[in-house]
Amino acid sequence: MDAPFLKWVLFNAFVLAMLALDLGVFHRKAHVVKIKEALVWSAIWIALALAYNLFVYWWRGPGAALEFFTGYLIEKSLSVDNIFVFVLLFSFFRVPQEYQHRVLFWGILGALIMRGILIAVGVALITSFSWIIYIFGAFLVATGLRMAVQKEQNVHIENNPLVKIVRRIMPVTNNYHGQRFFVLLEGRRMATPLFMVLLTVEFTDLIFAVDSIPAIFAVTQDPFIVYTSNVFAILGLRALYFALAGVVHKFHYLKLGLGIVLVFVGVKMLLAHTAWKIPTGISLAVVGGIIAASVIASLVRPLRDS
Repeated sequence: MDAPFLKWVLFNAFVLAMLALDLGVFHRKAHVVKIKEALVWSAIWIALALAYNLFVYWWRGPGAALEFFTGYLIEKSLSVDNIFVFVLLFSFFRVPQEYQHRVLFWGILGALIMRGILIAVGVALITSFSWIIYIFGAFLVATGLRMAVQKEQNVHIENNPLVKIVRRIMPVTNNYHGQRFFVLLEGRRMATPLFMVLLTVEFTDLIFAVDSIPAIFAVTQDPFIVYTSNVFAILGLRALYFALAGVVHKFHYLKLGLGIVLVFVGVKMLLAHTAWKIPTGISLAVVGGIIAASVIASLVRPLRDS
């Protein structure tokens, strides 16, 4: 790997320290996260990502810094799609607002582990089989087209395989028991609905990761840049959810924009080893322009209530 082993250790130690500070100090007690608090935390995570981007510029040069920022922007944009699903999940399970942060905290901690594994697998595949990048590219084009044309679908929790498995091996309580995932009732260990929500969040992120992680390989195949840009995008997802959950439905063109982004990134992958290779700077401008255009279009042409 380009980065020394110590850099991996230090970066992950920093991530764990920030997560411990988040849950152990600032969100030790369950409470409803207001929009103002969410915006502050979102700004903090974005500022940390940009500060790290400056560090990458000093450490690895402008090329690596541009790759990190482009990858971060792509992953941050695609993570918005998670928010649509989180809104549906919390509504379906009727999760009290004061417990939603705890679910997302542990869900994102699990997501970081899963994405680390998927990134390692992706790097190994591309290193061993260079032609796999064309499969990733075609997959992203197909995924982007599907995302752009499909209508919003309901989330069918009862069809989630993890939920089915848990219900077979462990009883589940009918009611929430504070912010606990498991309780002991009448001598029996039982899962709470909050644990079912957590499992569904993890499963959902795994599905999204299969779409989003190949996208960043179109920007860079440096495992450390891929991993760190992914991590920073995911770390800010909780704050972004609480900031946008109430208004995300207003950005009705955003899903179309994200689909176009995936198609563009897939095409970039397919052209990676040709004379028409798309430079990272142009990729950054195109991705940023598409996301900005979809947000502006949503605001200019809001959906009319039927």
